[in-house]
Amino acid sequence: MSRTGIFTHPRCLDHDPGRGHPERPARLEAILGRLRASGLWSELDVREPPRASEEDLARVHDPRYVRSVRTQCQRGPAALDGDTHVSRDSFEAACLAAGGTLQACRNVLDGTWSNAFCAVRPPGHHAEFDRAMGFCLMNNVAIAAAWLVERAGLERVAILDWDVHHGNGTQHLFEASPRVFYASLHQWPLYPGTGAASECGFGAGTGTTLNCPMDPGTGDADWLRALERTILPALEAFRPEFVLVSAGFDAHRRDPLAGIQLSEQGFRGLSRGILELAARTAGGKLVSVLEGGYDLEALAASVEAHVGELVQSGSRAP
Repeated sequence: MSRTGIFTHPRCLDHDPGRGHPERPARLEAILGRLRASGLWSELDVREPPRASEEDLARVHDPRYVRSVRTQCQRGPAALDGDTHVSRDSFEAACLAAGGTLQACRNVLDGTWSNAFCAVRPPGHHAEFDRAMGFCLMNNVAIAAAWLVERAGLERVAILDWDVHHGNGTQHLFEASPRVFYASLHQWPLYPGTGAASECGFGAGTGTTLNCPMDPGTGDADWLRALERTILPALEAFRPEFVLVSAGFDAHRRDPLAGIQLSEQGFRGLSRGILELAARTAGGKLVSVLEGGYDLEALAASVEAHVGELVQSGSRAP
């Protein structure tokens, strides 16, 4: 059996934000097509995710918000904010995206897999406690992190977010928690306007938020230097028992929504760095979840590089 798993579901294609929207079904189609064409598909344990329950979603979201999104989707196409549009099937896709992230964590915890990638949509890291934002409905990574500490009983979970846009929702959900360390590399300034270096958590969570805002025009060397010199030492000191990655690929130089100059090799280096950290502190236990990335060719090539590193790391696991 492959030591690297992947969750994806055809119904994740049914979330339709409307013609011309950047977060379109073709993103997922491009990723899956590239993984098949590259040969990586045959090295993965490919499964369809279960659906997250509304109880799962309510670990980080207001139950009234969850019900509101479900109702909006049942009524048909709607705009939850200026950027975040839904169709009739969007709530089901969001439940599958969250469910895949949760089940991937279960499969890694019980030893079924060494690590996993969740090729799901809609993305999640902008979603707040009671608000959709930035193409995101339910915060997939946050839902998984909350399950890991509340139900699986882990003491220390780390989230690395390298999407080019700061994960405001994930940070806000955990910035008072000493058990979840949120670290982010992102372009600054850029939407959503959060993620200053001065934002480091508060109360019992002071010191478990780490933001590395990056200037427009920075590239592979700059991002890898920030990872190696700032983020990895902080995570090493935290000693996470499980690592989650909000894996956005919109920091690629071809992406239309930002101004960072990463290449596929840059994403390969980011992947290798966090996998090595997970191997040292968490027995290799790592799950990554698709966030942004809007140039189809760049997205597909970057995911191929990332998943290739997962497979190599998984093959080395005992």
